[in-house]
Formats: sequence, C-alpha cells, structure tokens
Amino acid sequence: MEKIKFSVCTSISQYKLLMQLLCFIILFLATFPPSSSSSLSFDFYTLSCPVVELTVKNTVRSASDVDPTIPGKLLRLLFHDCFVNGCDASVLLQGNATERSDPANQSLGGFSVIDSAKRVLEIFCPGTVSCADILALAARDAVEFTGGPNIQIPTGRKDGRISMAANVRPNIIDTSFTLDEMIKIFSAKGLSIDDLVTLSGAHTIGRSHCGSFNDRFKVDSNGNLTLIDLSLDRQYATQLMKMCPNNNNDRVTVNNDPSSPLQFDNAYFKILLAHKGLFQSDSALLNDERTKNRVVEFANSQDSFFERWSSSFLKLSSVGVKTGGEGEIRQSCSMSNT
Repeated sequence: MEKIKFSVCTSISQYKLLMQLLCFIILFLATFPPSSSSSLSFDFYTLSCPVVELTVKNTVRSASDVDPTIPGKLLRLLFHDCFVNGCDASVLLQGNATERSDPANQSLGGFSVIDSAKRVLEIFCPGTVSCADILALAARDAVEFTGGPNIQIPTGRKDGRISMAANVRPNIIDTSFTLDEMIKIFSAKGLSIDDLVTLSGAHTIGRSHCGSFNDRFKVDSNGNLTLIDLSLDRQYATQLMKMCPNNNNDRVTVNNDPSSPLQFDNAYFKILLAHKGLFQSDSALLNDERTKNRVVEFANSQDSFFERWSSSFLKLSSVGVKTGGEGEIRQSCSMSNT
C-alpha cells in the first residue's frame, strides 16, 4: 500500500513539474520569440550572422563619405521597394520588364551600396542575410549617418522572386499627386495620414531631376519657363527656373531641401511653411487642414519629428514583408536564385 501511495504521489509530482515546465516554455516563447523563418525579430541574426548590422553600417558610411548623395538615394530606394511589392528587394532585380526597368525607377541609385554589403556578408555568412534586410538596414543607417535618429528595426525579411514593371506606377507616389491620391496609396500599405506627413520628411535629404517638378511651370514659345503654381514662393521659383533650363530637365538635379540638403533634420517642414516645397505633392501637405497642423508641429520641433519618424519608418520597413517559404535568400541581389 505504501508503495502504491508513493508511486501515485511521484506521478502527481512529475505531472506538476511537467506542467510547470510547459508553462515556462510557453511564457519564454511569448516573451522571446525565436528567430524563425516565419516572423521578423530584433535578434534574427544574433547567432547566424552577428556582424550583419555593423557590416551594413560601415558600407553605408564608406560610400557616403565618397558620395554625400548616397543616403538620399538609399532612402528613396527603400520607398520604391516597399511600396510596390512589399519590402522584398524586388526593386533590385535586373531584367526586362522588372520594377527596376520601369521609367519611374530609372533615376534610382544606391544599388552598388547594397551589392557591396551583400558581397561582404556572403563571405562571413554565406546564404544567410537577405537583400531585403540589407536594404532596410542601409536606409535606416543612411538616416542616422546624416544626423537623423538611430532606430532599431527587426530583421528576417526574405527576398521576393517576382518583380514586374507593371506594378510600379499604380503603387508609387507621383510628385504631382493631390493629398487624396497620396492618402489612397498610403492607406493601401497600412500607413496613416500621420505616416504620410512624417515619411514625406525624407525629402529633407536627396536630389531630384528638374522633370519631377516641371508641372509647376509652363513653357512658352521661346522655351522659357513661367510659374503657374502660385502656391510656390516666387523667389524660389525663379531660382529653380535658372537651375533648370527647359532642354536639360532629364539631366539637371536640384536639392530637395535648399537649406540643409545633406542633413536629416526638420528643415523640410520649415521650407514647406515658407512655400518652398519642391514638389506639388509637398505643397499639398501645407494646403490641407488634415495635414497642416502636423507640418507646423514638425517645423517647430525636430524632436517631435524624430520621434514620429522612428515609428513611421518601422511601419514602412515592415510593409508587405515576406518570411519563411514566401521568399528566398538571394546569392546576388540583382538576380533571383531560380
């Protein structure tokens, strides 16, 4: 009888211990999700490639030291990637009828920076780090390098296998868009009106071709430009007309932010208040009550802009990501493995 009691008690104790262990495992996984192939996480490469963030950061820094326009190019490259087919590096794929071949993407740059980081990482961590993660990290580092906030973003994105030029135009923001047109596209990506205003602050760095804002002028019979968009400051418009002769629209570029073009700051919002936003889509933010207050807030407080940028950039870099079997880890960022 005593042996039976002891056996029963032992079984109950073992059962309780097993249940406690099970509860501990469930709690641990909920608190520290594993870096699996099915989700993004902040420690995805901790064991598989601990040098990934340092490698990308150093690559961005070296390239930017040589060419100060690189940060703006990397940031724009991420936008064009995430908005079209999700943040899956599909914009990096070369070939006929790919996103990269579309005329709207012909002025994109920064590809060599991503390729350089990928080559280094293939040496230290072969077949491990996706081009999609490299692009997201590079854009993040570009902001920090130019004086913006340091942001932690999760990794674990897979590279997409499909890239179609036909998907570009319906999904990217044109510089002539109205606010309603921009809101429609942002909303389709799960981004709010506040995200729209905040992420437009990316125009505080970078350069643009004259053709991207020539809709604000008209050309007379002698080839001279005349301002037709009266929301643009006249003195600034005169400067733009001098910098952009009509026959050079595809070759000449101007700074998006005329005050501090190489610095990621809140100056973009200040120039909006001065009616010196380069694009018609920029001016739209100031001319509508749904967005004007946020523009004013960011113009008055860089801290407020940086705080909002951190959360909005996190959302942007997570749009439509592919994980697990939805994508691949490319050996070369410009071509799919299959």
